Amino acid sequence: MNFDDIPALAALRAQIESDLQLLAYADRDWVRGVFGPRGERAFDVVIVGGGQAGLGTAFALRREGVRNILVLDLNAEGREGIWENFARMSHLRTPKATVGIEGGLPSLSAPSFYKACYGEDDWRRIDRIERTRWMEFLRWFREVTGVRVSNNVACRGLEPHGDLIALTIQSTTDIAASAEVIHARHVVLATGFDGCGAWTIPPEIAASVAPEHLNHSNGPIDFASLAGRRVGILGHGASAFDNACIALAHGAARVDLCFRRAQLPTINPHRRLEFTGFLKHFFELDDETRWRTSLFFERRDQPPTQNGYDLAHSFRNFTMHAASPWLEARDDGRTIKVRTPHRTFEFDHLICATGVMVDYEARDELRRLGPLVRRWRHAYTPVQEHRSDTLGEYPYLGSGFEYLPIDSSKDQWVRRVKAFNFSSIVSMGPHTTSSSGHKFAIPRLVAGITGSLMAEQADALLPALHAYHDAELAPREVAVATATP
Repeated sequence: MNFDDIPALAALRAQIESDLQLLAYADRDWVRGVFGPRGERAFDVVIVGGGQAGLGTAFALRREGVRNILVLDLNAEGREGIWENFARMSHLRTPKATVGIEGGLPSLSAPSFYKACYGEDDWRRIDRIERTRWMEFLRWFREVTGVRVSNNVACRGLEPHGDLIALTIQSTTDIAASAEVIHARHVVLATGFDGCGAWTIPPEIAASVAPEHLNHSNGPIDFASLAGRRVGILGHGASAFDNACIALAHGAARVDLCFRRAQLPTINPHRRLEFTGFLKHFFELDDETRWRTSLFFERRDQPPTQNGYDLAHSFRNFTMHAASPWLEARDDGRTIKVRTPHRTFEFDHLICATGVMVDYEARDELRRLGPLVRRWRHAYTPVQEHRSDTLGEYPYLGSGFEYLPIDSSKDQWVRRVKAFNFSSIVSMGPHTTSSSGHKFAIPRLVAGITGSLMAEQADALLPALHAYHDAELAPREVAVATATP
């Protein structure tokens, strides 16, 4: 989409510029510079991830007067985040009125963009914003806010360097390019749903099926190659149904979707928690309440979207199988036989919509941090009936999304790294880094960073105050009345 071709967007841009000027006070660049080992000024903040969380954070920091920022994204420009990669739904599942990254400016919100592009009638007609149009909004947001993203750059590791973080970065497109090291005072890991580790395929399936016959639903898939083939999908969530729809649209001979639950969930408990008290103050609740909230969602998952469910069932060669976990898979090179409690299927290809696992070793930027950061199992011991080894591996974060060291007497550098991704779920709540939570999560994250930056230069406050001599009053010679006796 060429945004310059839409007159209503030009008017909206002018309104945004006016709104930003009106609300700018006090946005001057107040952060005292610090310098890296080569004499270069270190970045105040490096944000790893240029999707919606990274863009919203960079914009908010700049409005708070923190301008020495670098945003990195490993994808090409315009393809940041999930929306043009593995997200395959037709519409977002969050309500269309969801706001957050615009920082309280109605003119910069997704609803304003949508209405300017497609009109009020289209806005009234939809319940959810279409996935591709949401990505158009994010591209436009990046353009009109002026957030600069260094694309095709990956973070290969984090190390302490005195009071700074050393980031090893490398091009994802130039295979001959050497890695380089940059330095930052704070690092925000806006790395999305798999920012806690990696997408996971059950190990017994991965060990039994040839890689060319197996995909995770949230990875690259050559759907055209599935034409005329029998496809088995494991999982009942939105991505399972979305991948089924895409495979069927590309001519799959049939798709069988299997899941272990006796019935498909129909209630989405996330909707119950979309209120200010929860979204803004979840972190302030006691550990037991936070743990049991996450445990609830671990045991009672949300349903697929209505759009995905209806579209999948519109294909006559689609079948859904409840109470059908995959007990065994055998790949003989021609056919994959999958045994469930009720029958054995024969497939040509498998797709596992089986979520993520917490694995600090799986991500370059977490590998050095992993052994040092405090996890929930270090901080809280639930009663036996509420135990969860999975939840115990999530990081136990501080109030500004910062990692905390296991040993508080050392490794304080880990506090300078912020987990603004799915790994914050137990500490900060299930909505924190999704679009429905950004309205409250981004200010908390940014306040933690600005508070730390201010504390680091508090020693200069009084000297600067005593040295301040900019006169505000210019007295004139005036007659002074005196009292007569």
